[in-house]
Amino acid sequence: MAASEFLIDAQPAPGDVQYLEDRLYEFNSAATGIRDGEWLAILVRDETHRIVAGLCGNTWGGCLEIRQFWVDEERRRRGLGTRLLAAAEQEARRRGCQQVVLMTFGFQATDFYARHGFDVVAVVDDHPRGHKNMLLQKRLGGAMT
Repeated sequence: MAASEFLIDAQPAPGDVQYLEDRLYEFNSAATGIRDGEWLAILVRDETHRIVAGLCGNTWGGCLEIRQFWVDEERRRRGLGTRLLAAAEQEARRRGCQQVVLMTFGFQATDFYARHGFDVVAVVDDHPRGHKNMLLQKRLGGAMT
């Protein structure tokens, strides 16, 4: 493949990213025989319809993977994040999941996740430089089918 065939794009079109997601899902499903993948998004909007909190990810093969989880600074420490996480866990159980996984940085909400039963299962040092990137896991138990 010639270097001219590579296109570096700092702002890829959402459809292009989704295309890659779909191809990976097809491969992973074929390799495992597990085809129950579904996206999950829970959004909180204010009276002007602006997103003020949300959680996005996917369920697949008995696991909820949280990819994004954010609460507006002014709405933190009021239980909104806890309620979002509980709603996601309830939906994950409904979908038959036994665990939740997510990645977070050491400067983000590690205490929040620890209070909600998450354990650190892996750490990557210096990602980003001078910080830690952590893989967290929480076993759900009692999954609803």
